[in-house]
Amino acid sequence: MTACTLTLNDVGFRYKGGHEALSEVSLRLERGIVGLLGPNGAGKSTLMRILATLAKPTRGHVQWNGEDTARRPDALRRTLGYLPQDFGVYPMLSAREFLSYLSAVKGISAKGAKARVDECLAQVGLSEVGERRLGEFSGGMRQRVGIAQALLNDPRLLIVDEPTVGLDPEERLRFRHLLTDLAVDRLVILSTHIVSDIEASAGSLAIMAKGRLLFSGTPEALIATAAGHVWEWTVPAPQVAAVRANHVTTGSQQRADGVRLRLVAERSPSADAVPASASLEDAHLWLVSRGEKH
Repeated sequence: MTACTLTLNDVGFRYKGGHEALSEVSLRLERGIVGLLGPNGAGKSTLMRILATLAKPTRGHVQWNGEDTARRPDALRRTLGYLPQDFGVYPMLSAREFLSYLSAVKGISAKGAKARVDECLAQVGLSEVGERRLGEFSGGMRQRVGIAQALLNDPRLLIVDEPTVGLDPEERLRFRHLLTDLAVDRLVILSTHIVSDIEASAGSLAIMAKGRLLFSGTPEALIATAAGHVWEWTVPAPQVAAVRANHVTTGSQQRADGVRLRLVAERSPSADAVPASASLEDAHLWLVSRGEKH
């Protein structure tokens, strides 16, 4: 198999105005799906732009299979597929016309473009609607066109930034399955703030907050960090706002005896609270809440 190793060494990025968007990010990523999680403003999109060679780090460096991507960006660009958060389409073009146009932009020969467009439409399940105008597509279908354009050059590194925002549950599930299939022989980086997007598919996670890397490892390792810090507590409805103001709550359920809150905390919030097993969502919020305090 072709090598797929992306290494980040002490990567930082500071805007000209002085704002530090990234600080001391070090990671080693290999084949499979890597979920990049973090709240809005965590620095995920800035990092995605650096990995996609659209921006250069102001400190540290990124290597793709040993090559520095700032010094030799073309080595990565030849094998990169990128679906940005603000991906747009030309609504009057058909899916096939749009992909054919982007094939030319990417330097794919006219002779090979038709076959490649057909292959990519098939990969994302749009072969039967390739002649329809993009303006008639649902949000999920447009996102699949976005993946198709990212696959035109058969990339070894596929970067997708917040790809499921605005999609309905069925479209989100279909999108997750598609990314899982694509990750068999690629490195797929899925940047999102939606834990459920990566819970069932990502083999490894990287979690960021305020421009810093808080965690990298497996979902199981992340869940283990929250063991002993998850609680369920039933409180009267009038007390819910006060509890939420003082604790990180991850869920709530209206019951006959009050509101059943699920929360993460260093220690039990009350003698009435009972310990609960940690989920990935619990562990993520526990980690981010602690990271943002430091």
